[in-house]
Amino acid sequence: MNTVLRQIRTDLRLSMDGVVAASMRLKGMDYRMNFGVNLPRLKEISKKYRPDKALAEVLWKENVREMKILATMLYPADVMSIETAERWGTGIGNQEIREQACRNLFQEMPFADQLVDGWTKSEDEMIRMTGYWLFARLCIIRSETMDRVCKPLLLRQAVQDLKSDSLLLRQSALNALRYHGRMSKENAAEVLHSVESLEGANEMSKSEMIDLLRFEFEYTD
Repeated sequence: MNTVLRQIRTDLRLSMDGVVAASMRLKGMDYRMNFGVNLPRLKEISKKYRPDKALAEVLWKENVREMKILATMLYPADVMSIETAERWGTGIGNQEIREQACRNLFQEMPFADQLVDGWTKSEDEMIRMTGYWLFARLCIIRSETMDRVCKPLLLRQAVQDLKSDSLLLRQSALNALRYHGRMSKENAAEVLHSVESLEGANEMSKSEMIDLLRFEFEYTD
């Protein structure tokens, strides 16, 4: 294990981009360490190592951007329990890690629908965001687990979150609605009706969201 960790650290140092790392820090991405390694390079690095649960857990615990992302690439999806997925999901602290965890790992879980249902009902906005992003990923890959998601509850919560003061939460909720609506004309009509009926939202931003959704759904089958 220690040998592999040393090799990974060496790979990251050799791939470091100080300019990118500094830019991320200025944008508020607060890590103990950030090498500024781009995602394609991290994907290449991950292929050098055998997926391993214990290794991924060690990487995930490190407050190092690249190690957290590699953890999502190296945890074997077929052995992750729902309890571990819950622990990882509720510990996500920023949008990049949220997207990578959903793309590289959570969307492959046979219980992904349970994660979505639980997270989108959470009172914690950060956890709800992860639920929305995971649902969007399930829509994108047309996962069978998407069919088991309790969509009425998710959509109702997502529409309400369009009124949030948090820009990131609004974007996450809108993203879930966009991809749900892309699945069919019936879904698109349902989403548009729900947003058009939304009360208490800023009328200008509401109009912009409706225009965006209509554009997104224009060529829906």
